Amino acid sequence: MSKGLSEESGTVNTALLVLEDGRVFEGTAFGAVGETFGEIVFNTGMTGYQETLTDPSYHRQIVAMTAPHIGNTGVNEEDPESGRVWVSGYVVREPSRIRSNWRSTTSLEDYLREQGVVGIAMPGTRALTRHLRERGAMRAGIFSGAALAGTGADPARAGTEELVERVRRSPGMEGADLAKQVSTAEPYVVKATGEKRFTVAAVDLGIKAMTPERMAQRGCEVHVLPATATAEDILAIEPDGVFFSNGPGDPATADYAVEALRGVLDSGRPFFGICFGNQILGRALGLGTYKLRYGHRGVNQPVQDRRTGKVEISAHNHGFAVQAPLDGPFDTPYGRAEVSHVNLNDGCVEGLRLLDYPGFSVQYHPEAAAGPHDAAYLFDEFCELMERASGGPQETTSETGEKGA
Repeated sequence: MSKGLSEESGTVNTALLVLEDGRVFEGTAFGAVGETFGEIVFNTGMTGYQETLTDPSYHRQIVAMTAPHIGNTGVNEEDPESGRVWVSGYVVREPSRIRSNWRSTTSLEDYLREQGVVGIAMPGTRALTRHLRERGAMRAGIFSGAALAGTGADPARAGTEELVERVRRSPGMEGADLAKQVSTAEPYVVKATGEKRFTVAAVDLGIKAMTPERMAQRGCEVHVLPATATAEDILAIEPDGVFFSNGPGDPATADYAVEALRGVLDSGRPFFGICFGNQILGRALGLGTYKLRYGHRGVNQPVQDRRTGKVEISAHNHGFAVQAPLDGPFDTPYGRAEVSHVNLNDGCVEGLRLLDYPGFSVQYHPEAAAGPHDAAYLFDEFCELMERASGGPQETTSETGEKGA
């Protein structure tokens, strides 16, 4: 992980981004100075950098932004998705020299420095993105200040062999069990906004703050539980519905979450999952998961709802996906299921729906902070499942005025 060192004001530091395949990019230090390791991935969003930085799903990843100008609006105290920055490192092309927004309380660089996040500003982000698209996500390291000087490496690339070897010795993402590292240690409750309609048990596998907020806006009292919560822990709340959140790491390692979800499904409680929660549902149904070549990260991914043909522009952050038949319903231990959504860029599974049980999940992020909001209706669908299970009305309306599909 990152080891931030203080930076003398006004000093320009050389920084190197080193990939495990030997590719090296030169730039200047941005944020904290030191060294950091992680899986290098790229994010195609042109906005929402603060939400990206604080998304627990980015734990142990170095994020490269493809938008050329980052930091324009600074950092505020309202938009974080968790209590800290989770990215291992940050790569930008051209940091904004000024911040301009009425909510801004500090600059992006100062924020990264305060949080000890080692970053690099470099002109080669386009070349880096093309390289990752061709070669796939891989391990990387950012080195600056004393961490770089001690190696003898220089901009002419002499001495970088040692850095490459250090990157190759760092842990990869496959086989990484990370959800427990980012989850809440103790349960907590997010109260419903206005009249309470439902009680939801939400298992925190790396939950973003906006997710329980979207449910609270619809009258849900959300009880957020640690990643290791058992089915007994979940059902003890007597929830109207159960939610499994997004999160980092390899879903093949999260047997504890799969076992808990199977207990929930056995109980008949309505279920909704997002991102990592979608992968856990897939595993609970007997499906496999696999690592994508370079993943989906950004706020502009086209996803098609296979029931209606409608295309949603959606927010994504995932490097793994579910293997499931695309040619119609398939049998599971919990009845028939189908792939409900697909990504139009690469055809991967973006949603699962049980046909004989009140449960569904999506691979993308309908809470969509900082947008878009095409998929907000999915929270309404979850509420409809809970109302149907309780014998109440079967139609709800979101805060946008759109009826749930």
